[in-house]
Amino acid sequence: MKPSVIILNIGAALVALLVLSPLLWMVAVSLMSTGESASFPPPILPRAPTFEHYRTLFVDYGIGRYLFNSALLASLATILALLFTLPAGYAFAKLRFRGRERVFQALVAALVIPGQIGMLPLFLLLKSMGLVNSYAGALVPWLAGIFGIFLVRQYALSIPEEMIEAGRVDGASEWQIFTRIVLPTLRPVIVTLALFVFLGSWNDFIWPLIVLSDQSLYTLPVALAALSREHVQDNELMMAGSVVTTMPVLILFLALQRYYLGGLTAGSVKG
Repeated sequence: MKPSVIILNIGAALVALLVLSPLLWMVAVSLMSTGESASFPPPILPRAPTFEHYRTLFVDYGIGRYLFNSALLASLATILALLFTLPAGYAFAKLRFRGRERVFQALVAALVIPGQIGMLPLFLLLKSMGLVNSYAGALVPWLAGIFGIFLVRQYALSIPEEMIEAGRVDGASEWQIFTRIVLPTLRPVIVTLALFVFLGSWNDFIWPLIVLSDQSLYTLPVALAALSREHVQDNELMMAGSVVTTMPVLILFLALQRYYLGGLTAGSVKG
């Protein structure tokens, strides 16, 4: 092996270790006994690993309820986002209708507007509809994300027109063309979009904090923030909560990373 390749691999390994070090230390601290991480110098590994903090979270603080809430909301957000976004992205790519390009340009322009600006009007609208402090209200921002529509549209542009026209010639309806021809072709971007929405919904903090006031409806990030106010000095307990919040989506991302990156790359082939 060439020296340059060895140096490059060593450099890449060091960078990876540097990036992963906070995550690894978070796991290590979660396994330490209470107060151990506050000693000086801070220990890198626990002297006597313990799962006591995880037991406290699940038994004493009922974090399993919040874990279920996050999983439920993220799953529903993913399903609903796919139901709305896939047809919309396909329509902007392949169907001809008046004002298509102008509407799409307006949507793309809206991408530069921070989402926080629309939170107050959306909250007031949901309040008038009686959807505040409900799962339905928490799901609304994920129903038809502009980025998802853009991603599906860019990928759908690569579908040959001949495939769609062949379906029409054979007498297939537009719905049959979409479900039998387009959706199988969109499989990589479907996985990418599903993972994108699931991760975003799982990690979302600001909107659930605004729209959910009942503690039993809290998601993991909101519940962990509320717990930190009571146990601000308990580093080990907070790190255990961070591990519970982070690890499920990290494992999911690593398992689907190939499809996620492939879908993003494919969506940039044709514009």
